[in-house]
Order: sequence, then C-alpha cells, then structure tokens
Amino acid sequence: MIADRYELEELCGSGGMSTVYRAHDTLLDREVALKVLHEHFTGDDEYVERFRREARSVAQLSHPNVVTVIDRGEDEGRQFIVFEFVDGENLKQLVERSGRLPLRRALELTVATADALAFAHANGLVHRDVKPQNVLVDGEGDVKVTDFGIARSFEVEGGVTQTGTVMGTSNYLSPEQARGQRVTPASDVYSLGVVLWELLAGEVPFAGDNFVAVALRHINEQPPDLRELRPDVSPRLAAAVARALAKAPERRFASMAEFAQELRGCLAELESGDPEQTLVSMPAVELPPARPRGRRRPTRRASGALWLALAVLVAAAAAAAAIFAFGGSGAEHGRNGGGGGGGAAAGTSVTLNGVGDYDPQGSGGEHGDTAPLASDGDSSTSWYTETYRSQDFGGLKDGLGLVLDAGGSAKLTQVTVSTPTPGFTARIATGDSQSGPFTTDSSTQTVSGTTTFDLQGRSGRYWVVWITRLPPGGKAEISEVSAKG
Repeated sequence: MIADRYELEELCGSGGMSTVYRAHDTLLDREVALKVLHEHFTGDDEYVERFRREARSVAQLSHPNVVTVIDRGEDEGRQFIVFEFVDGENLKQLVERSGRLPLRRALELTVATADALAFAHANGLVHRDVKPQNVLVDGEGDVKVTDFGIARSFEVEGGVTQTGTVMGTSNYLSPEQARGQRVTPASDVYSLGVVLWELLAGEVPFAGDNFVAVALRHINEQPPDLRELRPDVSPRLAAAVARALAKAPERRFASMAEFAQELRGCLAELESGDPEQTLVSMPAVELPPARPRGRRRPTRRASGALWLALAVLVAAAAAAAAIFAFGGSGAEHGRNGGGGGGGAAAGTSVTLNGVGDYDPQGSGGEHGDTAPLASDGDSSTSWYTETYRSQDFGGLKDGLGLVLDAGGSAKLTQVTVSTPTPGFTARIATGDSQSGPFTTDSSTQTVSGTTTFDLQGRSGRYWVVWITRLPPGGKAEISEVSAKG
C-alpha cells in the first residue's frame, strides 16, 4: 500500500529509473498506473528532481493522446507518480506479436503519436525518449504517449541534464543525442521516424551489439532502402520517413506538426488508391551551405585520427556520455530508384561544363581542377574525389559534389552520368551560384555505368551531381555528364 491509498496489484514493467505497477486507488475505487522511483535513486537529488519534473511536465499536457497524471507524492522516502491506467499494449509488443503492420494502421498510430508530441512541443517540452515502448494502445485502439521521464523544456538552457550526456534508448536515438549535443523537437521527429520505420519494416533500421555500436550507426550510416524491405510503401511515404531520418536536424521536417501533416497526406494517398503519387507536396531540400574556402584540410590519414573521440559511461539508469569530434549528417530525400534511370524524354541537348567541386563540409579539396574532364567528351578522363576509408566518407561529411555550368539559367529534364567506378549513390541539385546554395531536383539513385536521372522541373544555371555514398573502395569518378532540356 502506497500513501495509504494505492494498493499495488501487478508489476507492469521496470526501466532504468523506475518501476511501474498496476494499482488500485482505494479512495476512488479505480485502477491506476503507479510509477515508483528505484530505491537506490532516492538519495540522488538529480534523479529525484528529474522524477518530480516528469510529473510537472505531463501535468501540463492535457491531450487525448497523452497519459494523464493523477497524483504525485512521497511515501517513506519513495517517490511516486500516479497515471491513468491504459489497459492494452505498447507498440513494441504489438510489432513483436504481429510483425510489420498494415500501412494504414502504421500511419494511423504514428499520426496520433505525432499529434501528442506536437502538442508537447507547443508547450515547450521535448520527450527525448520516443520509442514504441512509450506508445500505448488501449483496447479501443487509441494511442497514449507515456514516460516523459527525461523530457525537458527546450526553451531553458539549464536543467538537470546538460550537453554531453546521452539520454534515450539507443535504437531510437537521434544523431545529436548520440553525440551528447543539445536536443530539440527535431530529435523527437527523428526518433518517431525510427518508430514508423519499425512499424513498416518489422525491424529497426540500425541494430548492434551495444549502445555505442548502435549510436555510431545513427551518426554515420544511412538507413536501408525502405521500399526494398516493404515494396508496398509508396514513394511519398518512403520519402517522408527518409526526411524524418535526416542526420542533420535542420533537414528534417520543420516541426512535428509538419511531419504529422505529411503523414496524413500519405494516409489520404493510400485511401485514394493512388500509391504511386509523386512527391509534389514535399518541400524542396537544400544541400548544406558552403563554408568559406581556406587552406586544404589535412590528408585523409590525419583527418581519420581526428574523426572520432568517444567516451561512454553507461549507468544503471541507461544514461551514457559520448563526445564525437566529427559525424555525418544529412539523409536522402525523395524517391529511391535503381541505376539506369527512366526512359528517354523528348528534349534538346544542353551543354554542361564541369567548373569545380562542391564540398560544403570540407575545405574544397575534391579535385575541382579536374572537373572539366567530366564534360570534355572523352570517357577515358574523369573528375574524381579523394579516397576515403569507407563508403560513408569516413563519417566526415554527408556528401560532396561535382559542379557543372549550363552557361545560363536552364530547366533540365534529364541528366545522364557516366562513371568507371559504379556503385555510388547520387542525386542532382541546382542553384544560381557556383558556391550554392543548391536545391535537390531528382530522386537519389545508384550510379551504375551510365545512369539517367529524371528531373523535377527546377531551373538554375549551376547543376551538381551530389554524391551521398561512395562506391566500394571509397573513391568516385565521373567521366561524362550530359543533359537534356
């Protein structure tokens, strides 16, 4: 009996900080969920304050998709919070029981979760531990988001959890959380994107043997092609998930509410019976802005030595600290396609002249002087990148590109890329300045020999073959680029 009122009846689960019971409220004769802070944390002021803050945080959130706080108190030194009892299962249990979910149900559950998190964000709170275990589904199929135990205000710089401490669950951790950096609403967008991926694929995009291994994959690796795992996922839905999983927070949806809106659009598309609808509603994606060019960066060997500085402290509370010197960022946006491109389009040839490299996360050392070789009509000569130790640029950047000049503003319908190093992925972007910014104008494809990209109708003078993943061997070459208007 807790506080002479709550009679514990059943253990529901236990986590790093607390244990949850189904209990009977003897005063009001109803079932409740009672969360008790682990005894060994009761003497730790930081954990006690975090626990109390959870009650205050959730008490602010009166939303149909957020669990309701009923009471908070202390009994013989034991801190507890009382919530409404949700009789059902969480999304993790649902996936483990049923496998990947039908598209409609996966979208409905994710939209309801996004609505709850958008409401929390509107009230200044970031959840920071969005995962299927924290999304409950009751007997009526309604969603309730719970466990705001590590939530915090994103408007306050202070607080009990500071930059440099990793909080969250590794399978659903955003790259910035894995680095121990400041968490924002965009971090919840990423985590919910992982949850949606799992609902659709029946598995998480990044798995590993331990916390650090998974955290590194979130930082450095792009997720697999969702449509290869689940072919009935529409291009629009695949693009929405990819955007939510962008490594750089600024390249995800601008808000959780915007993510929810796009998922509603995907749901409407599904209900309309037009699963191949194009991505016309998706906003443009800009490549990273160029940084001022200075001295060349160190050799790849020297950069590799600086690439990663990692220190992890895993506590019983599932907290860890990880500090990284470098990390990849960015994710693919748009419909993934295979090498080879689409069919021929009626149009006239447009001359593109290679004029340099685009290396916004480096110092301009991608052999820009060889760019003209990609447009000289000689397939035996090539523009080429530096050699990296892995296909993901050694974790140093999320991409680099070859810049070509159309000689004036042009609207292209196709760009064809030829390479002697097949197996890299790329997309086409355009802009009005050689130094950027550039806006994506094609889907991402694997370049195999000669590959044609069908463009989406943007205009620009300068065009970039933006490489997002290198071929085996860590070095890409482009021997010829041609275009049609």
